[in-house]
Amino acid sequence: MPTRHDTAAPPVKGGAAPGRPPAESATEERRRARLSRRWQRDVRWSPYAFVSPFFLLFLAFGLFPLLYTGWASLHTVELTAPTDMSWAGLRNYTRIFDDEFFWNAAKNTLIIGIISTVPQLMMALGIAHILNYKLRASTFYRVVMLAPYATSIAAATLVFVLLFGRDYGMINWFLGMLGFDHIDWQNGTWYSKIAVSTIVIWRWTGYNALIYLAAMQAIPQDLYESAALDGASRWKQFIHVTLPSLRPTILFTVVVSTIGASQLFAEPLLFDANKGASGGSQHQFQTLGLYLYEQGWVNQHLGRASAIAWTMFLILIVVGIINYVISRRLRASS
Repeated sequence: MPTRHDTAAPPVKGGAAPGRPPAESATEERRRARLSRRWQRDVRWSPYAFVSPFFLLFLAFGLFPLLYTGWASLHTVELTAPTDMSWAGLRNYTRIFDDEFFWNAAKNTLIIGIISTVPQLMMALGIAHILNYKLRASTFYRVVMLAPYATSIAAATLVFVLLFGRDYGMINWFLGMLGFDHIDWQNGTWYSKIAVSTIVIWRWTGYNALIYLAAMQAIPQDLYESAALDGASRWKQFIHVTLPSLRPTILFTVVVSTIGASQLFAEPLLFDANKGASGGSQHQFQTLGLYLYEQGWVNQHLGRASAIAWTMFLILIVVGIINYVISRRLRASS
């Protein structure tokens, strides 16, 4: 009797896989390819889109004013007619270098920068060293240190104007209790510089102290433990461990403070009793920033003011080069 064998039918040649129609498979592959290309473009171009607002703002408010100021410094142009330019070459630069008020402003800027930066950074180091120890309510003290930096420059300067008042100021009142005569802080040659420097010290000491504190907390504790085992006191630990470790940070704060001192403007402007840009009745505390403002917006010489701005910019470049050279030598020595 013949035997029957049931066998499956052979697959159709060229047919689709079971359960997935051919049209749906092709659509899914195209969709996946499209999503893959979109993901690759997103990964490649998204970082540029995120940082593009900064570059757009920099081009509009940074690079364009810088280039336009450089072009204006080579022309004679007045504030009353900013589009009316006549070629002057380097005459604006030679003219400001022959101006005694420019050198007076440069000298005042240097003096105020020194007598404000040196005490400021020394006090910031001391405050940071104290805050580096375990203290109760340490967060509160750190917020207090940052409060002057967050205060408005105008408000702080006006308060200091009242404190340094000649007849009714609290500082002269305190000096009178000690037997000293009243000091005319706003009209004195050196006293006015000291008063302006005091405002700068009050505003920036806490800010630099927090920078030093962050750097101190990054110093390995093993160095202090080794120094303590060798019998070093806390003062010697500060001299031989803390300060050498803080050399890059100290250099950074010195450079930043130097740049800030060269651009000092609001404090001497508001401290002037006449509320002008002359920096006192005899220009005794007129800085380069005030001199630039006086030439551009009081005397309305935009070409000369542009030359002053570019001179200050070149000074900052020199400061940056000096910082780079010193930083390389410090890294090489360490």
